[in-house]
Amino acid sequence: MTLEAFPRLRGAKGGAFYLHGEDHFRKEEVIRALVNAHVDPGTRDFNLDQLRGSEVEPQTLASVLATPPMMAEWRVVVLREVEGIAGSKHAREELLRVATSPPPGLALIMSATVPKGSKAKFYTDLARVSRSVELEAMADADVPGWILERAEQVHGLQFDVDAARALGAAIGANLGVLAQELEKLTAFVGARARVTIDDVNAAGTKLPAQDRWEWFDLVGGRRFEQARLGLPALFAQGESGVSLVIGLVTHLLRLGVAVEQGQSGLEEALPPHQRWLARRMKDQARTWTMPEIESALAGLLDVDRLLKASPHTEEHFLESWLLAQRVAAEAA
Repeated sequence: MTLEAFPRLRGAKGGAFYLHGEDHFRKEEVIRALVNAHVDPGTRDFNLDQLRGSEVEPQTLASVLATPPMMAEWRVVVLREVEGIAGSKHAREELLRVATSPPPGLALIMSATVPKGSKAKFYTDLARVSRSVELEAMADADVPGWILERAEQVHGLQFDVDAARALGAAIGANLGVLAQELEKLTAFVGARARVTIDDVNAAGTKLPAQDRWEWFDLVGGRRFEQARLGLPALFAQGESGVSLVIGLVTHLLRLGVAVEQGQSGLEEALPPHQRWLARRMKDQARTWTMPEIESALAGLLDVDRLLKASPHTEEHFLESWLLAQRVAAEAA
C-alpha cells in the first residue's frame, strides 16, 4: 500500500499521525508505509521505536518521545494500542502534548481501536491535533474490488471479476487471509499473470456452491428461474432471507440509477471499491424499465414484512417473489 490513497498523508513528513478504526490489516500497511517514508535503513536500529499502549509505562513513553534522531533527519515512534493508555491520566496528557506540538525530527505514528460506544474526549482530541485517518472494517461488498485493485497494484495480476467475487465469497472480509491467498495465487499462475475462477479453485480455495454475488447478477440479468434453483444452496451456506432481500434491494436500486443515468451516473454513485460494478451492470440495466424496478422493489418490501411475521420458511417467500418476477417478465 502507498500513502497516495490517503490525501491527508500524501507527502507528509514528520509530526503526529493517528490511525483508528477496525481494519487492522490496512492500519498495519499504512504504518509500514509511514515508517518506510521516514526511516533511513542504515540508521533504523537507532531511530525506530515500536511500543504498545497496553504495555508501556508512562515514564518510558515520555522518555522515548523526547529522544532526538541519531545520525538521521527523522526518528519514528510507533505506538500501537493507544487505547491501552486511556486509563492513565499522565500518559494521556503526555501523548496529547507531544501530538499537539511534536519536537523537530519526530514522526509519531499512533494506532488505536476505539472501544465501541466510547465518547472519550481523548480520542477526538488525538484526531483533532494529528493527521487522522479512519480505516473502517471492509464491507463484504467492497471485497471483490479490493482484490482486483490489490492483485494489479501489488502483484501485477489481472484478476477475472468472477474469480475475485468467488474468492471474496469464500473468505469474506478478512484482508490478511485474502492477502495470503493472493500471494499463493501469484505463485500458482506464474508468468501467466492472469487469474481465473478455475485457478482459484485449483489452488485449493474452497469455493461456495452458489456465489451470492453471482446470484444477484442472475436476478439483475432477469434469469429468475436460475436464481430460484440457486436459492437452496444459498440457504445451505448460511444466508438469511433478510440479508438476501437487502442485497436484492441494493442491486435493484443500482440498476435504477443505471437505467436513469447510465454507466457514468452509476460509477459516480458507487463507493470507490465498487465502481467496477458499473461496467458489469450496464448490460443488465438495458433489460429493465423503471416501472419494472419499482414493482420488483415493492414486492421485496412485502417479502420483508412476511419474513418478520409469517411462520413459513424464508426460502418460500423469496421463491414466490422470483416466480412473480418471471411471470411478469414472460408477460412483458
